[in-house]
Amino acid sequence: AHDRFLTAVNAGASTLSFAGSAFIVLCYVLFRELRKFSFKLVFFLALSDMLCSFFSIVGDPSKGFFCYAQGYSTHFFCVASFLWTTTIAFTLHRTVVRHKTDVEDLEPMFHLYVWGTSLVMTVIRSIGNDTGLGVWCWTETGRTGKAVHFITFYAPLWGAILFNGFTYLQVIRMLNNATRMAVGMSERSHQSDARADTKALNRWGYYPLILIGSWAFGTINRIHDFIEPGHKIFWLSVLDVGMAALMGLFNSIAYGLNSSVRRAIHERLDLWPERLRRWLPIYIKFRGQQSELVSL
Repeated sequence: AHDRFLTAVNAGASTLSFAGSAFIVLCYVLFRELRKFSFKLVFFLALSDMLCSFFSIVGDPSKGFFCYAQGYSTHFFCVASFLWTTTIAFTLHRTVVRHKTDVEDLEPMFHLYVWGTSLVMTVIRSIGNDTGLGVWCWTETGRTGKAVHFITFYAPLWGAILFNGFTYLQVIRMLNNATRMAVGMSERSHQSDARADTKALNRWGYYPLILIGSWAFGTINRIHDFIEPGHKIFWLSVLDVGMAALMGLFNSIAYGLNSSVRRAIHERLDLWPERLRRWLPIYIKFRGQQSELVSL
């Protein structure tokens, strides 16, 4: 019964993540004005999240080739997802703190780094693997398998969290100093603009928290499971499965629903007849949120 409940939690949360990520992918494909480099990185993040969620949903504990394919695909795209967040952090840092304008030239390197690392981690993962005995094909049962899973997933994940956290702190500090100088030098009227900018910047501080929120319970659960393999904590498993599966949804809201996307949607909605627009609560929300710093 516990396993069935966990499967349902996973399917429900993954479906939400799939829908959120698919929405961002669709926006990128449909709205030409969004195809700037910064949003292209968000597009690849959403694409990885979408596929990560998709393979989580189709998980089937029956042994065999399909199970292995599903397990490795989930691993590959979930690793790719958090690696794309590091490229976004790196781009922001390089642009804002180091004042470089060459980030677009680094795109091939980003692809090599993200897909290459994900592939290497997935290949290493296949060593000492005895999948298929847990609720999902993605979970491990043997001690070696658990250790390898930790090294190939949770170690790079926490590396990415530390990198993002450190990078965003530097970016926010740099921009806060610039804002303070601008406020000091200008008259009162610009202070409200500066404050709006600072509010948007502080949003970047939440980005590393998404990964921490999504995977903290999973990390604790893995460590506990490694130390006491026979003793499962049900509520911890529920939080582990649910929060991890929601990563795509959190990412699509934080990274994807920025002011450029909202403006693009808003412009399309403006073409709709008035009586239809009145029924859209989001339309009213977009109206109020237009004065916001555009990402990057």
